[in-house]
Amino acid sequence: MWTKYRQYYKDNFQLAYPVVISQLGHTMVAFSDTIVIGHTGDVPLAAVALGSSLFSIFMVVGIGMSYGLTPLIAQENGRKNLSRCGYLLRHSLAINILLGVLLSAFIIIGSNHLDLLGQEERVRVLAKPFLQLLGFSFFPLMIFLTFKQFAEGLGFTRQAMNISIIGNVLNIVLGIVLVYGLFGAPKMGVVGVGIATLTDRTLMGVAMAWYVLRSPRFKPYLLEFRQRYLSGAALKQLLGIGTPVALQYVFEISAFSGAIVMAGWIGAREQAAHQIAINLASITYMMASGISAAAGIKSGNHFGAEQWKDLRSSAIASYHMVLVMMGTTALIFMLGCRLLPLMYISDPQVIDIAAHLLIIAAFFQLFDGTQVVGLGILRGLGDVRVPTVITLLAYWGLGLPIGYLFGIYLNFGIQGIWWGLLIGLLTASILLFFRFQHKTKAVLAGAYAK
Repeated sequence: MWTKYRQYYKDNFQLAYPVVISQLGHTMVAFSDTIVIGHTGDVPLAAVALGSSLFSIFMVVGIGMSYGLTPLIAQENGRKNLSRCGYLLRHSLAINILLGVLLSAFIIIGSNHLDLLGQEERVRVLAKPFLQLLGFSFFPLMIFLTFKQFAEGLGFTRQAMNISIIGNVLNIVLGIVLVYGLFGAPKMGVVGVGIATLTDRTLMGVAMAWYVLRSPRFKPYLLEFRQRYLSGAALKQLLGIGTPVALQYVFEISAFSGAIVMAGWIGAREQAAHQIAINLASITYMMASGISAAAGIKSGNHFGAEQWKDLRSSAIASYHMVLVMMGTTALIFMLGCRLLPLMYISDPQVIDIAAHLLIIAAFFQLFDGTQVVGLGILRGLGDVRVPTVITLLAYWGLGLPIGYLFGIYLNFGIQGIWWGLLIGLLTASILLFFRFQHKTKAVLAGAYAK
């Protein structure tokens, strides 16, 4: 097997590892926010958990919509149609600017109605200004994502990685200074975390746009970028991929965000423990989604160039890579279930709850990895509608209702909620793999028939 797929492993890894690191940047913001605030108490941690989880629903809408550009860029690049890439970038930027304005406003206004979610008042009070600051950060995030997806669709993945690393270091340093009032700064607590995140995302958006628009390597691709008119056909093409991809992310992430709301019905400690476990699981998920993004780019390239055998072999190699990576993280979760929560908080009761959740998280690592890679491969082929239905069924048809049944109705608590999420991930993983097999074998059979 190694000999058969060796070149695909190498090519996919070279493309994937910068994407993995830059994808981690989204989660590392929430990770660093959680680490910085966690040692100030379980209520501030629960407030950051609530704000981050609600914001993540909107963030994945933005990520998904921006992903509409990547497979199209990869396919046009595979066809050597360079000028079409700048044309698509112009239309994607218009869509994402409008989306950034609308969802920023929605988040900020919605932060005034957290009482509708049935959360503890002391958690709501701290979560409101934090969520508002995250809302302001959504617009620069969309600018960053637009230019990031354009560059990655062309195979230029390292610059976004470098910007993400620098941005996260800035977020951590500024967060610590503002939360704890160091070097003469006011002690701002949860609000300080929000200001650090807003600053980080603003600078990242400016840096990524500057890189793409000023770098000589992109000039051949940007010949049609600066034209002023917008084509309805191009907007429809981008929305035709971006909207289903956004929904795929929304169905999964909103299920996990719904879980944190249900955790709040149980108590602040359970909510804080959920945030610790989901934050760690989100890190590994974003690593897997980096492999997924690379798999989508490769699939799009091979699809555009009509390299059908390479398409399937490259996709299978991506499945192998994610299984190895997520199997490793599953082992880490199991062995470190009581050590990892210590990074966030010292409360022994919260640590005990989080340790049990990490055991469940270890079980769903493989399923989480394979389902997101399956989505990426199918996205590269332009197959987005059936996978969207699969994610809706898996997470909202099964995962969240079963979590409510076990966790709330049958009173199994937070662990019952997580077993429901595990069932959702398992279902998505199996159905998406069958879809991948069907699509790629059909394409390969058609190529041989010719």
